[in-house]
Amino acid sequence: MLTKSLLALLLIALAETANGIVRVRLLSRRLGNRRARVVSLLSGCLLILLITWWMLPWIGPTSAGDALLIGALWLAGMVAYDIAVGRWAFGMRWEKIFADFDLRRGNYLALGMAWLFIAPVVVFLLG
Repeated sequence: MLTKSLLALLLIALAETANGIVRVRLLSRRLGNRRARVVSLLSGCLLILLITWWMLPWIGPTSAGDALLIGALWLAGMVAYDIAVGRWAFGMRWEKIFADFDLRRGNYLALGMAWLFIAPVVVFLLG
């Protein structure tokens, strides 16, 4: 279950990276930064839902507890990925990286991460 969960996380990371690129390159220019962030949050949550719905039966959790552990693994992995990419790929300062998680600054990354954490449980219980 661990290997399959990590492979699903890789797919989510790729999809969310593409979602972020679309936000920065297209949506921000057309909608403005604030609206682009909202649209990106919603599309990102939809991507997570679709990938989870598709991959969770293959991963094979047998309980809601298993699904919660998958969500915790995905959350930890995605936070680490976001920080690593921000810091080492884009050279962002720590303050900017952590500001991306701050709802008070109009950044919705924390909401997306919360959805990533609970999505496996939601899909498991609905399945």
